[in-house]
Amino acid sequence: MQQAQSFGDHLRTWRQRRRMSQLDLASEAGISTRHLSFVETGRATPSREMVLQLAEHLELPLREQNALLVAAGFAPRFGERKLDDPDFDAIRAAMNMVLKAHEPNPTLAIDRCWTLVAANNAAMKLMSGIAPALLAPPANVLRASLHPDGLASRILNLGEWRAHIFARLERQVEVTADPELTELLAELRTYPASGAHTPPLREAAPVITPLKLKTDAGVLSMFGVTTLFGMPQDVTLDELAIETFFPADPASAEILAAITR
Repeated sequence: MQQAQSFGDHLRTWRQRRRMSQLDLASEAGISTRHLSFVETGRATPSREMVLQLAEHLELPLREQNALLVAAGFAPRFGERKLDDPDFDAIRAAMNMVLKAHEPNPTLAIDRCWTLVAANNAAMKLMSGIAPALLAPPANVLRASLHPDGLASRILNLGEWRAHIFARLERQVEVTADPELTELLAELRTYPASGAHTPPLREAAPVITPLKLKTDAGVLSMFGVTTLFGMPQDVTLDELAIETFFPADPASAEILAAITR
């Protein structure tokens, strides 16, 4: 009974994080609200198929789907290999191809906690001058971005960029309750915030928040685009993302081209 209650706690927590009522989740999953209520309170034991069905409608990451299965007394469904596993040879080759193809646009591969996995030449050039300790593996790109010994001193709109980063992290923490991300967010908040500001209401939700970076070749204005792998069946791959920074204006495009040359 305790095991079923543990599953009910997990399910209820995720449902609340997704802001879904029992009625909403039951309707989408094709089960009765009464049965879902019994499952959450431990009065009914879900089948493996129901656990996966509920996880799908809650749009849970693969790591959390495994946790939900374990809480219900089932074995995890998805594996978690290291990126250097031979099964990932094709994935690594594709990732490196994408990084190189995006030159001269700075491009990074990161994991769920924003740990740097790989970077192309353009990204490494922009990160030159960062304190070596911040780039020592496992390097965290958000820490390297906002730390006083990182890129922070060169970010002209540091307050705006901090707000953007914090908003993304807060959303991740809200959705996943990941302790590593929670700790990272708390650490980043302790860094100096020179130039921090609150934009007027009409500017509080810009279409794109640019990163304005001072370089020897001039001021770069860039916006980020995140790419994910399609239909992953492994936890590591599900949590791998590629962040590419594109020039926001023609002058920035010329500067990026000059830097990479």
